[in-house]
Amino acid sequence: MQPDLSPKAAEIVAHARTLLEAGGYNGFSYADISARVNISKASIHHHFPSKAELVRTVVALYRAEAREGLAMLDRQLGDPLKELNAYVDYWSSCIAGGTASFCICAMLAAESPMIPPEIAEEVRGHFEDLSGWLTATLEKGVAQGQFQLQGAPSDEAKAFMASVHGAMLAARGFGDAQTFAALARLSVARVTAHR
Repeated sequence: MQPDLSPKAAEIVAHARTLLEAGGYNGFSYADISARVNISKASIHHHFPSKAELVRTVVALYRAEAREGLAMLDRQLGDPLKELNAYVDYWSSCIAGGTASFCICAMLAAESPMIPPEIAEEVRGHFEDLSGWLTATLEKGVAQGQFQLQGAPSDEAKAFMASVHGAMLAARGFGDAQTFAALARLSVARVTAHR
């Protein structure tokens, strides 16, 4: 369920998401948001009494957006290989265009021993959502002769997800968006059936 946010709360959430993507949960404070949104820290507390509540809201909205995006790929493409490629292309264009350089749930997962439990639960939910979609996509692709898997579809889905997140990290490490595209394409090629 998506919360009803006032325009100011939505602006706070948008800036928090950008800061989470850049440096994770412990990489920002309400002072950082206050400077970006140009309101007092007390005003931020009015909308989000705690940082944990703010970040949980950001992740819940991120999850809803991701679920809708993946469902849209299913509806519009209806072809497992095209869906995997579209998923990879989405991230390639986000990283190359500078609109998003990292999955915030992957960033938060790296911090999971140090984040509040309600946020860790949302992060796990995102990983379950994404691996569930990838599992179903791989299963359809196997049934249609598009994919050839070395392991169980659920394990292959997790491996694919891990390699995409790893490609994001490599792109950051090398400071090169093309690194992501090259590595993510290899992940697709690895599951594609060779005819």
